Amino acid sequence: MLEYLRIISGSSNTALSKEISEFLDIRLTRCLLKTFSDGEIMVEIGENIRNRDVYIIQSTCPPVNDNIMELLLLADAARRASARSITAVVPYYGYARQDRKVAPRVPISAKLVADLISVSGVSRVLAMDLHAGQIQGFFKIPVDNLFAAPVLLDDIKVDKKNDLIIVSPDAGGVERARAFAKRLNAKLAIIDKRRDSPNEAKAMNIIGEVKGLKAIILDDMVDTAGTLSQAADALLAHGAESVTAYCVHGVLSGPALDRINNSSLKEVVVTNTIPLNDKMNICPKLRVLSVASLIGQAIKRIHRGDSVSSLFV
Repeated sequence: MLEYLRIISGSSNTALSKEISEFLDIRLTRCLLKTFSDGEIMVEIGENIRNRDVYIIQSTCPPVNDNIMELLLLADAARRASARSITAVVPYYGYARQDRKVAPRVPISAKLVADLISVSGVSRVLAMDLHAGQIQGFFKIPVDNLFAAPVLLDDIKVDKKNDLIIVSPDAGGVERARAFAKRLNAKLAIIDKRRDSPNEAKAMNIIGEVKGLKAIILDDMVDTAGTLSQAADALLAHGAESVTAYCVHGVLSGPALDRINNSSLKEVVVTNTIPLNDKMNICPKLRVLSVASLIGQAIKRIHRGDSVSSLFV
């Protein structure tokens, strides 16, 4: 059934691409990726993909714009090579936080990126934990939004079984936190976060009783880690026994690693939707879980025409 499936890896997360190909027992299609001295990107697919179902794996993580452009060029190359279908596997979708107009005369960047991907030749998008669910509606093509919840839940269940409380770092993450709390039979708390400016937040009030419990902060991404470090301090000040953070996407830009190292957080657990090997050496509190098997299962189900949502039952 997988005879006509081809996997092409962009340069943004080759380690994850290799894990996915090993899970599926399909070697990566040869591809030349090159950047000219003037900054232009050149791609060349090195094998015949005519009438094949092509899956391009490319996280649009930093350098965001270069990785987006590379994805578009790979999709166009596959389309011009007569691929039967082209699925963009985007474990981390950049610009996702710019999903609405928050001020006059600003773009909706997430929609623009969706338009670019839609017209590049891509026939389907497979993403993971989009920052906002409505981003799926920005595309003119089908979108499957995977959730890393099974991977995170399995890890939490291993050694954090008792006296748990799941904490949402803001009001927007309550639905996610409530779903985790229900699956873990744990209590739920919410942090009332007031944001003064982009990438800066101040944790104010905690809604819920955390005293004597092991707090697990749950979020879709950690960027500069300002929210996490302040939330950890606030939770411990209210009597939490310990504070661990579980985030799907480890963006970890700017002062993030220093903040985590100097924070009262016990551990920060992220997935490998963004490559973090170099940062793990700098930050001993950082631990990475692999989502390769989850993405691999989804690719296999899409290729066979099976249900993807059944992964989360």
